[in-house]
Amino acid sequence: MTHAPTLPHVREWPPAVPVIAVLVLLALPVSPTGDGGAGPADAVSALVVLYCAIRLVRDRRRPLSRTAAVVLGLPVLGLAVAAMGASSPGAGITGLGRYLQIFVLVPAAVVLLVRGRSDFRLLAWAFVALAGWQGAIGVHQYVTGTGASYQGEDIRAVGTFGPTDVMGMATVVAFGLVCALGLALGRTPARQRAVAAACAVALLLPLALSFSRGAWIATAATCAVQLVLAGPRRALKVGAVALAAGAVLVGGLGVATAMLQERIDSITRVTDAPDQSVTDRYTMWAAATDMWREHPLTGVGLKGFPEHRDSHASLALSSGSDTEGAGAAYRKQPLLSPHNMYLLVLAEQGLIGLLALGGGWLALLVCGLRGLWRARRTGSGLDCALVACGLLVWQLIDFAYADIGGPSTVLTAVVFGVVAWWSLVGARADGTPLTAAPAREPAEEAVTR
Repeated sequence: MTHAPTLPHVREWPPAVPVIAVLVLLALPVSPTGDGGAGPADAVSALVVLYCAIRLVRDRRRPLSRTAAVVLGLPVLGLAVAAMGASSPGAGITGLGRYLQIFVLVPAAVVLLVRGRSDFRLLAWAFVALAGWQGAIGVHQYVTGTGASYQGEDIRAVGTFGPTDVMGMATVVAFGLVCALGLALGRTPARQRAVAAACAVALLLPLALSFSRGAWIATAATCAVQLVLAGPRRALKVGAVALAAGAVLVGGLGVATAMLQERIDSITRVTDAPDQSVTDRYTMWAAATDMWREHPLTGVGLKGFPEHRDSHASLALSSGSDTEGAGAAYRKQPLLSPHNMYLLVLAEQGLIGLLALGGGWLALLVCGLRGLWRARRTGSGLDCALVACGLLVWQLIDFAYADIGGPSTVLTAVVFGVVAWWSLVGARADGTPLTAAPAREPAEEAVTR
């Protein structure tokens, strides 16, 4: 007598499943008429944080080590000061909640839910799967002419994020490519590494069709860093394969060769002959710098950049960027941020906020790299190290061209959580969690410490 296969009990599911649910919701289409605010994935991320809080209260566990609590809680100082300096209580509360979600609460929840390197790898493959889905939609948009408007044609690959968040698909695909490359450079079974390498090569096409210069620069630099960290011999092999794949995809197949070449060439002309988008960015960077000069320590307050922009920007700033296509009608999108995370924090939170946020990121990078050197020596967890360090390097580079905002922002929170887990937990020699045992068992808690 045969028995039908049964699904595993809920208690047997990996603890990281709630985080994967956030990624799954990012695969859903965004409303073409949406304002780019919070979406279903943001709501689920809040539920994930609530779920972790309930579990901690129920199990009476110390949630994080002192080091982890300091690193993850460091941004709260600058955020609290900037929230008190906001133009209105509503703006302060809204901005404080958003920053806490992205840089404190969701990352801490991810750290608590990932219980080992197997969970970490599961999340990395989830990033690759999401990138593959969004990338496939983006390629279809280019082929069928149903993407966002670019140079008068609806060919820009934006996935499900629409023309109001043109960086959304590029960010997702770049994260997936970085994860795939890290998994391919690890020391896991050969079949897994081969599949990861194939995924990384396949994601080059939708990344190219996103026409996102910032994502190209961040991805190229990050992949180079990953290859160097993995070892010079492996770097040469994988670099040769990547160059060959790029030549085939862009040159041999003639994929948007002329437009891609023009877009690539424009990177070298950002100072000599910048287009209007670059001019707007330079103008907003200057405006953010002027705001910081007036309020060097605390900034103008959370959500204060749009209110102070016009009084600091020059006449070179346009009224907004034109968006159209991918199922949305023509719309003039206002320029409400400097498109540079460091300058946004400096303008709204001042030196206190930038040092608090940047100090936490630097601590994660140092701890992650230390764990990577250990993984290279022991041969254990190298793929996790390369994925985590790669994601953080990509995000820190991209923050020079972009800031938080839009439906894809919650993915940044998950990335910081993944990076924080490796840097504060997985980078340890044994990979054991930093959470302690229940308070009612003092002897076991002492052993865990």
